[in-house]
Amino acid sequence: MSFRVQVDVTNPGQFFACCGLLELATRLTGDAKGHFEGGHFIVAAECTLSGLLDRWTGTRLVQVDPEDDASSPIHVPAPFDLRLDWWKDEGSGGRELKVWAGTMQSVRIAQAMVASLRDPALHAEDLFDRGFIVYDPHDPAKKVEPFYFDARRAPNAHSRDVGFSPNDLDLTTTAFPAVEALCLVGLQRCRPAPTDQKRVFTYRTWGTPLPIPIAAPVVSAAVPMTGTRAYRFENWYRTGQKKHKAFRPAVSVEERG
Repeated sequence: MSFRVQVDVTNPGQFFACCGLLELATRLTGDAKGHFEGGHFIVAAECTLSGLLDRWTGTRLVQVDPEDDASSPIHVPAPFDLRLDWWKDEGSGGRELKVWAGTMQSVRIAQAMVASLRDPALHAEDLFDRGFIVYDPHDPAKKVEPFYFDARRAPNAHSRDVGFSPNDLDLTTTAFPAVEALCLVGLQRCRPAPTDQKRVFTYRTWGTPLPIPIAAPVVSAAVPMTGTRAYRFENWYRTGQKKHKAFRPAVSVEERG
């Protein structure tokens, strides 16, 4: 059994969202493999995309530290039993990938992005391209802005790009919740490799079906593999205060094997 999603691999948010799908499928079924092929990410596992999303969106994300609304680790309960805390990891560079700051409440954002995917109509191959305004599941009158993992948001985030800063004016814009929520999961295990440029990273796609423990070191090139393609992106400051960041679109930098 397998399912597939459409993916733009030059969008780092979508790439790491694919890693997130593979992580969740592995934890749900105990055995899953994934690979990139012709504009799709294909997951071989004993579940459907809709079945996986039903189980994931049916869980309640837990804020591990009730005193830390901005950066608390998050626990995804059974059947996934996954702790998300990569943004606190200074040893392997997770902290450098954090895009939110200040008053942004990470757990609230994650809960809203996941909850918005409960609609079965969204459980389709073009999941990553479904964009809309996201609302707080605990207060439906309030809108929730995303993390800014999806690279389609970055070019219009700074005043240099559109003449004013949507962030500075507290404007609400379209989010791609599947990308935002699944990228948060994917980065827990799969990390891009740092470069000699500050806040610039590389990641690699792969064309052979791999389990997530093997895919993770392939992503960062810690394990060399033929048939991979490397992409480089910047975790870019999207406001003048140089606090909030956004993943910018990636460019292909080499082709191996």
